[in-house]
Amino acid sequence: MDIIFLHDFKVKTLIGIYPWEKKIAQTIELNLEIALPTNRACFTDNLEDALDYSLITKRINDTLATKQFSLLEALAEHIAQIILTEFNSPWVKVSVAKLGIIQGIKKLGVCIERKSLPS
Repeated sequence: MDIIFLHDFKVKTLIGIYPWEKKIAQTIELNLEIALPTNRACFTDNLEDALDYSLITKRINDTLATKQFSLLEALAEHIAQIILTEFNSPWVKVSVAKLGIIQGIKKLGVCIERKSLPS
């Protein structure tokens, strides 16, 4: 299985359960590992046979600009489903972390792995 990754992807979004979190955007850190649908790009050296990182990051940025989540778990699941369904990945690992939200903790978060459902 061939996997692309996006590490230390930082984005501001509204996330949380407390009233202030619903009003003030927080910086979150995303780490993604995305299985490629095929390994064709290794042989063709053609972007059409690969996953376009810029399209993935744009789609995630667009989602986080328009959708609000209460829990990191829900945000991670939403991103995983986008990757699986819209980008046809057979497997994805999504880590989402809040940065410096609790004194003494640099980051806290959740990591999930999902597989696409067989058709």
